[in-house]
Amino acid sequence: MAKRILVAVDGSEEAAEALSFAATEWPDADLTALYVVNPADSATGAEGGFPGAGDQWYESATARGERVLRQAAESAGRDIDTRMEVGRPTSTILSVAAGEAEPTADDEADADPNPFDHVVVGSRGRTGLSRVLLGSVAEGVVRRAEMPVTVVR
Repeated sequence: MAKRILVAVDGSEEAAEALSFAATEWPDADLTALYVVNPADSATGAEGGFPGAGDQWYESATARGERVLRQAAESAGRDIDTRMEVGRPTSTILSVAAGEAEPTADDEADADPNPFDHVVVGSRGRTGLSRVLLGSVAEGVVRRAEMPVTVVR
């Protein structure tokens, strides 16, 4: 049975490195690239405050997610599954990894709700005050995951 690997992607170089690492390290594994649309980001946009701003933000955020996932699939050098979810990044990655988040209609028809065997995330390497203030998705995933996690820097 092939190993199932979940790779969190966000469009950053670190996430691209994480996907490349996973594709190289586990060539026979089933890879799924996951992009998380974070609703907390909607409050930081310049369009906030006028009617329809939320809808406009969501459309923009999902379009970005589709772009990131398309680029991830093209750069992987082999077939991978892609998936987009809405939620807080750390908890959403953990939920999908554990098989708790059900695939939505927008996900691939054969998306499997079973747990993943391994999670791979990129890290920007923040330290000190910036990590405390901004938080760390990679750190949260490592601390709370029930399966092995590889952090690529």
